[in-house]
Amino acid sequence: MLRRCPAHGPFDEAYCPTSGHRGDELLEEEHRTRLSTFCSGALRHFPEDVGLDLDRAGWTPLADLIEAARDRCAWARVDHVRAVLATDRKGRFERDGDRVRATYGHSVEVAIEKDEGSVPGQLYHGTTRERWAAIREEGLTPQGRREVHLSPAAAQAREVGLRHGDGIVVLRIDVNGVRKHGIDVHRRSSAVFTCERVPPEHLSLVDE
Repeated sequence: MLRRCPAHGPFDEAYCPTSGHRGDELLEEEHRTRLSTFCSGALRHFPEDVGLDLDRAGWTPLADLIEAARDRCAWARVDHVRAVLATDRKGRFERDGDRVRATYGHSVEVAIEKDEGSVPGQLYHGTTRERWAAIREEGLTPQGRREVHLSPAAAQAREVGLRHGDGIVVLRIDVNGVRKHGIDVHRRSSAVFTCERVPPEHLSLVDE
């Protein structure tokens, strides 16, 4: 459930983290998920299908995304879309004035600037035990994405892995070892780091 504090705007906790105010109900969780999924897909995978024109860096007018979202979800209001973008915990969306973009995960051709902020020495990736048999031989590769996605904590990696089924294992990535292969690791948001691949010798099971 998204709620809105009269002083500090939308939040997704029981109380506003700044004022402690209970706030007013803004958007139920089912509708929030539907809007978030649509916005993510529109900005990453099918912009042309919903009338969005992305520039080379992935930016598009916020007003165009709002219009597309309201066309898809008749119940959606302007403040619903703005709140979904503002409260996304995965860091998938970036606002800059009157424009918006997805920060990572594109299948369409864009050139997102690399964030050279600090990267932990260890990162994590959740996958199925079945996939681990191949990964331990071949390493991690994008598998249909443009880059491999990594998490800063094992618990987050496990949660991501659960989207692909049960029997999840969490892999630990030695970031310094990966970089010795000339592979850059970049921070995309507080919850996502990316690289082009991870060689198998720099992977281990968290529970080993």
